Amino acid sequence: MPVLTRLIPSPLVVDIRRGALNDLASVLADQRISSSGKLAIAISGGSGARLRERLSPALPGASWYEVGGGTLDDAVKLADAMKSGRYDAVVGLGGGKIIDCAKFAAARIGLPLVAVATNLSHDGLCSPVATLDNDAGRGSYGVPTPIGVVIDLDIIREAPARFVRSGIGDALSNISAVADWELSARVRGEDIDGLAAAMARQAGEAVLRHPGDVGDDGFLQVLAEGLVLTGISMSVAGDSRPASGACHEINHAFDLLFPKRAASHGEQCGMGAAFAMHLRGAPAESAQMAEVLRRHGLPVVPADIGFTVDEFVQVVEFAPQTRPGRYTILEHLNLSTDQIKDAYADYAKAIGS
Repeated sequence: MPVLTRLIPSPLVVDIRRGALNDLASVLADQRISSSGKLAIAISGGSGARLRERLSPALPGASWYEVGGGTLDDAVKLADAMKSGRYDAVVGLGGGKIIDCAKFAAARIGLPLVAVATNLSHDGLCSPVATLDNDAGRGSYGVPTPIGVVIDLDIIREAPARFVRSGIGDALSNISAVADWELSARVRGEDIDGLAAAMARQAGEAVLRHPGDVGDDGFLQVLAEGLVLTGISMSVAGDSRPASGACHEINHAFDLLFPKRAASHGEQCGMGAAFAMHLRGAPAESAQMAEVLRRHGLPVVPADIGFTVDEFVQVVEFAPQTRPGRYTILEHLNLSTDQIKDAYADYAKAIGS
C-alpha cells in the first residue's frame, strides 16, 4: 500500500501570546516535556539575568547557565556544563545567539530544546539550524527542530524595535527566496518541495500584506507565526532553501566584505530581496516590497545603511560566492559589474529613491 501521508518535523507546542512566559512551567508540564521541572536553561548575562529573577520561583528545579556569546566554543562549553545534570529538556531563553547555542548544546547531549524567544530578529528560532561563529567565520550546524516554541508578546515589546524590524526583513525575503527556488527548478531541474515552499511564501505574504506595525499586537502575532512557519518550512525541505536565496547571498556578502559595517541580518536580507525581485523582472512586486520595508523603517537602498552604490555593486557581484552550488537569480543572470550598476540604477528609479 502506498504511503499517503508524511510526518512533518515540527514543535510539539507553539505558544505565541501576551503573558506566555508566565505559564512556561505549566505549558512544559501539560505537554509532558518536563513534568518534573528539571530543566537546563541557557540565558544571556543581560536581559536573561532579569528574566531569571522573574521565572526562578516558578521553576525551582531548573539549573541556569549563562552563555558568553554566540560562538561554537560557547555552545560546546554550554553542552559540557549541562551534560553532568539529569534534565528533561534544555530551554534557550533569549535572542538568536542564545537560542542557537542552546540548540547546538541540546543536540550534543541528546536532549529536546524549547526555544523561548525574547525578540523576533530572524527566522532561526524554530529552524533545524544553529548558526555559530567559528574560526573560519560563521558556520551553520544541523540540529533537531525545537520541541517547543514560546513567544511572549509582552517581552517582544520590551526589546528594541530594531529587532522586530530585522525580523520583518527576514520574513519578507521568503518571497524572493521561494522565487529563486522555483527558478532553479525550472532551469536546473532542482527538486522543490511544494509544502515547504507554500509555508515559507505564505509566511512572507502575511507580513507583506498586514496593515499593522511594530506597535500592534496583531502584527507582532502574524510576524511571530510567520517566523515559526519559516523555520518549520526549512525542516520540511531539509535545508534552508525555502528561506534563503539571492537575498541571503547578498546578506552574507555584506557580512564578509564589510564585517565591521554590516547592518542587521534582516535589514540586509529585506533590501536584497527587493533588489532581487527587480532583477527577476517583477517591478510591481519589488516596488511593493520596498514600500512595506520603508513603512516599517527598514532600508531599501544601500545609503540607508551607510553604503555607497559602488559598494553595493561589489556586494552583489561577490554574493554568488557565498553559497556555492545554490542557484538564484544572481547566478542565472551572471551580471557584469556594469550590468549590476545599470540594474541598480533602474531599481532605485523604480522605487522612487
